[in-house]
Amino acid sequence: MYNPSSMRAEEFINHEEVLATLAYAQENKSNAELIDRILDKARERKGLSHREAAVLLDCDIPEKNEEICALARQIKEDFYGNRIVMFAPLYLSNYCVNGCVYCPYHMKNKHIARKKLTQEEVRAEVIALQDMGHKRLALEAGEDPVNNPIEYILECIDTIYSIHHKNGDIRRVNVNIAATTVENYRKLKDAGIGTYILFQETYHKESYEKLHPTGPKHDYAYHTEAMDRAMEGGIDDVGLGVLFGLELYRYEFAALLMHAEHLEAVHGVGPHTISVPRLKRAEDIDPDTFDNGIDDDTFAKIIACIRISVPYTGMIISTRESQACRERVLSLGISQISGASKTSVGGYANEEPEEENSEQFDVSDKRTLDEVVRWLMEMDYIPSFCTACYREGRTGDRFMELCKSRQIQNCCHPNALMTLQEYLTDYATEDTRRIGEAMIQKELLNIPKENVRETVIEKLERIKDGERDFRF
Repeated sequence: MYNPSSMRAEEFINHEEVLATLAYAQENKSNAELIDRILDKARERKGLSHREAAVLLDCDIPEKNEEICALARQIKEDFYGNRIVMFAPLYLSNYCVNGCVYCPYHMKNKHIARKKLTQEEVRAEVIALQDMGHKRLALEAGEDPVNNPIEYILECIDTIYSIHHKNGDIRRVNVNIAATTVENYRKLKDAGIGTYILFQETYHKESYEKLHPTGPKHDYAYHTEAMDRAMEGGIDDVGLGVLFGLELYRYEFAALLMHAEHLEAVHGVGPHTISVPRLKRAEDIDPDTFDNGIDDDTFAKIIACIRISVPYTGMIISTRESQACRERVLSLGISQISGASKTSVGGYANEEPEEENSEQFDVSDKRTLDEVVRWLMEMDYIPSFCTACYREGRTGDRFMELCKSRQIQNCCHPNALMTLQEYLTDYATEDTRRIGEAMIQKELLNIPKENVRETVIEKLERIKDGERDFRF
């Protein structure tokens, strides 16, 4: 039976409940009266159930779909303002013992170059990222207990935090590694990680087991219950995500929201982030062999409906997607994007020879970080390199309390401006610096408290004089 408070994967992601939800949504996709009631509830900014959200996703009334998108834009503005947090992935190793049929890291792939960074190579990668201006990383590694044990991940984290190059520092390390034990999650917490991220890939158990035929990842329950073990291990910021294109998107959408409901029911804290990757071409992987791909219109509506349903969560879109696609969905709910990403092992410090390809997938948006920063500002978004909440202890329920009450912006807006000033002073091209300075002057007027505004102005001048790392 469906039970969001259960600790068993097949009860909090209950197959029969998902199917009943999809049937309910189909029955009511043209029910204007019900859709209006759901939209009225959504306007309270407290979220929706998975069934309510599924009705909105299936809605086929054009004017109601316009309302859905308009409401998503407003909720995004209410909770996250015009800030977009910047990050980059850092691939440590592509050794993997799993047989995932959609991932080029699968152990039978003999076409991909297998690599693992030494600590000196980690250092070179981090310095290259710091020289771009990045402050926040997401660590990636294949699942291999011999080549990538938890001790290796911890050593890499320690190395990353130890590197202070010119004015560069990595201030937050998020970790996207395979499901592991409570003990290992405690070790990650003690190492000072930010968010623990784990994509479900697909919540459809039968499809999951076919897509992961061999290796530890084959265990659906162990993988799906990983966030509960992470929470037990003290990690209170966790990030969910599915890989759209593996299974029917309506199923994934409903189950993803059920997982968020489960985290709220059991831990009192929903997902810190939700990622929305789509299956992309990679070495030995042709996405056309999977017949569940979604077009850009459907993708945009999924993002809008997630934003309405889980208004507090951060939403992430990576360089898997093109500039045009990312531009379209930023206003609908996205609050974090990557920039200048490399999905190869060691790809930042050195250009990878074609014959040594180690990429996990093709990157669609290949612009430099400076180009992405300038592009955001030209659309009136503030590129934010802020990591203050994590470093001030505003995580888990403390972050959610501030976010749900919409008070987090009192910290985030000033912090975004100060970290943007750091970027402009240390890394930006002349054109980007000019646009950014004008944006900061304009955005200072949007700080409501005069004493806070005066403090920010004073800190901005100190940043220009060489001081770093101020935060509210």
